[in-house]
Amino acid sequence: MKQKSPPRNAFYAQSGGVTAVINASACGVIETCRKHKGRIGKVYAGRHGILGALTEDLIDTGQESAASIRALRHTPSGAFGSARYKLKKYEDNPAQYQRLIEVFKAHDIGYFFYNGGGDSADTCLKVSQLAEKLGYPLTAIHVPKTVDNDLPITDCCPGFGSVAKYVAVSIREAGFDVASMARTSTKVFVLEVMGRHAGWIAAAGGLAAEKAADAPHIILFPEIPFDEGKFLARTKECVDRYGYCAVVVSEGVRNAEGKFLADAGTRDAFGHAQLGGVGPVVAQLVKDKLGYKYHWAVADYLQRAARHIASKVDVEQAYAVGKAAVEFALKGHHAVMPTIVRTSQKPYRWKIGMAPLDKVANVEKMLPRDYITPDGFHITARGRRYLAALIKGEDYPPYKDGLPQYVVLKNKSVRRQLKNAFVV
Repeated sequence: MKQKSPPRNAFYAQSGGVTAVINASACGVIETCRKHKGRIGKVYAGRHGILGALTEDLIDTGQESAASIRALRHTPSGAFGSARYKLKKYEDNPAQYQRLIEVFKAHDIGYFFYNGGGDSADTCLKVSQLAEKLGYPLTAIHVPKTVDNDLPITDCCPGFGSVAKYVAVSIREAGFDVASMARTSTKVFVLEVMGRHAGWIAAAGGLAAEKAADAPHIILFPEIPFDEGKFLARTKECVDRYGYCAVVVSEGVRNAEGKFLADAGTRDAFGHAQLGGVGPVVAQLVKDKLGYKYHWAVADYLQRAARHIASKVDVEQAYAVGKAAVEFALKGHHAVMPTIVRTSQKPYRWKIGMAPLDKVANVEKMLPRDYITPDGFHITARGRRYLAALIKGEDYPPYKDGLPQYVVLKNKSVRRQLKNAFVV
């Protein structure tokens, strides 16, 4: 009688900018793996994402209690550490890929779950292709995550619903503040939000405005070239009519020539332009041209770390794609990504779908033009319907002494098996 081979191990890693709910996806992956111990052995996590695989710095998630893993569902940031690190083409740096396979072999890793955005989908696809090329049995599944909501095929991206809720709540509350003080103080408030190429987050701010007088009065999208004259005219019109003007601006807003308004002239680890802050640029323009007193703010890490006000829909979807990734792998699927499929608008309903990675990697989904009003300064009714569904419901973390309680994992290292170190 042929002896049954032991179950192979899984490797999970977080990549790119973290979100309020990426750990919910980690929870979904790990809890589902634990339910299938007969088919999946140990679950390792990469310390600081794919870097953990390259440097053989693996974390044994089996050292964490069920309660700690469950607490990931309501804990922000990346519990195992993330990194902005994109693998080059195999031809340009074969050593990176060979190292990954060496580490996977050394730890008998048969499942690769990579949690990230478009660049991460590309990495996951490259790893899957290399494993196939080298004849190494590896099932690679991408777990979607991005606050920018710019992955194709999926209706939305886990991480976006919560940042959308945070931005909408923030500009509504700031609008009340400015309105109350506008007669003798600030007339214009500018909130800068994330969104390099796609204006999904900026658009979400528009949910706060239920009527024309409500903040935000103006939204500046990356998809719409910035027109200084039209912007200033609209700002003055709002101040004259409502007493103040609240603006939401995406970090990726460009002028008519296609140049970022806030291009700092540097590049990040993925080769993207490092943006220097468009909020103060826009605010100073208002001051110089119209003479209004202003304030500006940058949502920055606050928008993606705000687990205390996460969207319930977003939390549920983040967990669901992590769970589905494992289930897909066990069914024999490879080089795919779980997606969110909107099955009903009223009431909002969704289910899990599947997309091949070669259709996802390095493809950005822009905000549709018909989600933006003809004048380019706000969202349409159609855009509002799409966005409103994603911020529904509250999923508060447990509180103690007035503060949310988040889990900090042990993150115990796995003993290295390889003698040679790898420098990244």
